[in-house]
Amino acid sequence: MNTAKDVRDSIRTGEWTKPTAGLAPGYTQANLVILPKKYAYDFLLFCIRNPKTCPLIEVTDVGSPEPKGTAQGADLRTDIPKYRIFRDGELVDEVTDITEYWQDDLVSFLIGCSFTFEKPLLDNGIPIRYIEEGRNVSMYSTNIPCASAGVFSGPMVVSMRPMTPAEAIRATQITSRFPSVHGAPVHIGDPAAIGIKDINKPDFGDAVTIRGGEVPVFWGCGVTPQAAVMASKPEFVITHAPGHMFITDVRDEHYAVI
Repeated sequence: MNTAKDVRDSIRTGEWTKPTAGLAPGYTQANLVILPKKYAYDFLLFCIRNPKTCPLIEVTDVGSPEPKGTAQGADLRTDIPKYRIFRDGELVDEVTDITEYWQDDLVSFLIGCSFTFEKPLLDNGIPIRYIEEGRNVSMYSTNIPCASAGVFSGPMVVSMRPMTPAEAIRATQITSRFPSVHGAPVHIGDPAAIGIKDINKPDFGDAVTIRGGEVPVFWGCGVTPQAAVMASKPEFVITHAPGHMFITDVRDEHYAVI
């Protein structure tokens, strides 16, 4: 499974159902939010006002499951390993195919994902613990409020990667070149400073080992819209399950800023 399409095909057939970290290196991964047209403007505004956590990559036509700008021929109803179904802000189901939930008034938003800068980090000798340990990335709700927009409000969610201080500096330099996939870290060090009570108990994903001499490094996370959905309670929303991304045909370097 070397190309994005290879991975999407294996997901569509049910061969791959796990998180997508480390898959199709070099291809941009994306978070997904699908909601009725009546909420689309408010959510678009939420993304514009919160670019660190919700950097937009593509918005589909109303009723179309095809992301024509980033993966022609793909189907957002089937090409993600696991989806979440929310009703009135409550998680009611997790499924591997959303065809039965599809409606003609739905609009899909693809949002940049920090999995995209895994390859640049690895190419620079910076280890990624959740890949080493075969786990999902650690994600946490914080005490940092997002800018509200229409019906949407909620806390920033962050992803965490443990690193030595020297690696954290180099990682900041590298990821700052990718503002479309969250860019530089939002916080380095003390988790309590951003409202995280126990670093070993993430709100989403899996805990990973933090070794002696390492510090937690936090990036804005595309699970933030799910926190906003739970806080704002729109009547119907579909998202990806945390860590289970859509893999586009766009190469990482397309989003790099020199």
